[in-house]
Amino acid sequence: MATSDDLTIRFDKAENAIATIIFAHGAGANLDSEFITDFTALLNQRQINVIRFNFPYMQQRLIDGTRRPPNKMDVLVASYLARINQYNESLPLFIGGKSMGSRVAAMLTNEDKVNAVFCLGYPFHPQKKPEKLRLEPLQQANKSVLIIQGDRDALGNKDEIASYQLSDNINVSFLEDGDHDLKPRVKSGFNHQQHKTSAADLLCEFIKAQLLTTKG
Repeated sequence: MATSDDLTIRFDKAENAIATIIFAHGAGANLDSEFITDFTALLNQRQINVIRFNFPYMQQRLIDGTRRPPNKMDVLVASYLARINQYNESLPLFIGGKSMGSRVAAMLTNEDKVNAVFCLGYPFHPQKKPEKLRLEPLQQANKSVLIIQGDRDALGNKDEIASYQLSDNINVSFLEDGDHDLKPRVKSGFNHQQHKTSAADLLCEFIKAQLLTTKG
């Protein structure tokens, strides 16, 4: 099994960067997935550096071609924490991810190096199991968290989220008719690229607001 020492890691640097993010993948797609690659480019265009990495199970899949389930949560958290601890750049650090990756990041919100957290499609519950909530990482976060969610996300839609008890430091922005990948249906009048661009804008605004708060 791949360890945290031999993971694939990419550091995509932006011109005149204002901050760096660590961006973790979801359960089924690696760091080079179309979504993460596109989103990385959008963030680089907005003066944000992006560090991407594979969790150990995904790295092993790339090595031997065998599909396998995600590592246990403690292994995922340790792998992400290693990326945070390795960060030694001068720019402010933000962490987050897509789906499962965002859940892992949320568990590390309170790390000293972390300014704030972002979640693209936070998995509030497993699909078709709305009773099995995963609110604890958000409830324990003592820094700002931005959640960008499709309003018809099968792992936590707009109506469901409205019923959750979330503290004031959890900010949720919805993308109209978006699914768990933020993808809207054609009849909505939006397309996937528009929603990815909107998500990048929202994240950039969030980061800038956090930087202003820190300076203040």
